[in-house]
Amino acid sequence: MWNLSSYRMRQDPAHPHMVATGGKENALKMWDLQGSEEPVFRAKNVRNDWLDLRVPIWDQGIQFLPGSHKLVTCAGYHQIRVYDPASPQRWPVLETTYGEYPLTAMTLTPGGNSVIVGNIHGQLAEIDLRQGRLLGCLKGLAGSVCGLQCHPSKPLLASCGLDRVLRIHRIQNPRGLAHKDEPQEPQEPNNVPLEDTETDELWASLEAAAKQKLRIWSRPKELSKPGGERRSGLGPPAPDIPLCPVCK
Repeated sequence: MWNLSSYRMRQDPAHPHMVATGGKENALKMWDLQGSEEPVFRAKNVRNDWLDLRVPIWDQGIQFLPGSHKLVTCAGYHQIRVYDPASPQRWPVLETTYGEYPLTAMTLTPGGNSVIVGNIHGQLAEIDLRQGRLLGCLKGLAGSVCGLQCHPSKPLLASCGLDRVLRIHRIQNPRGLAHKDEPQEPQEPNNVPLEDTETDELWASLEAAAKQKLRIWSRPKELSKPGGERRSGLGPPAPDIPLCPVCK
């Protein structure tokens, strides 16, 4: 059974009948929905690495570049690749990397000359698609990046991740965080039964009466001793209790 979460699809905004697909061990393909059942472009995997091992395929994001049929992808192995279906070669015409962690989201900037990518560690970066160099980084998220979207005309970026916080970033100098919207915990209604309220009021009145009585008994008093002397105490002196004849 296919794992649909491992597959990606993107429609060309300028040509709605053109779509691109890719995913985990599913190479990038471009389809014409008004044409044949075969893809009009099928990307070829990059060459083996320096150990002569096959490079795994795992496209995590796909975007069409405006004004052309070029596509850009971000991979789960921290690569960003640009493909040109009009080129005779099926390998990427540009490839660069960012960081060491899998990339999970990608979006085009308003000019279409760069992309912003995010990885599982919440890091955000802008990559130039003309030279493949790093243009700058943004303050990251507290968890893995789940979604990125740039404003179509303004230099603003919306991001969200596993920390459940929506952030608005400025992607031009001065770069930084423009807004942060944290989720609020729902408050439970205070449905206290009437009987409990009356019981609490009763106990409060009893405690107040007990404190008042304690203050009255704790006042010092001047009491007379036999012989005209004065004594201070908390109350009247204890009466003399005669001893029984046996105990004398």
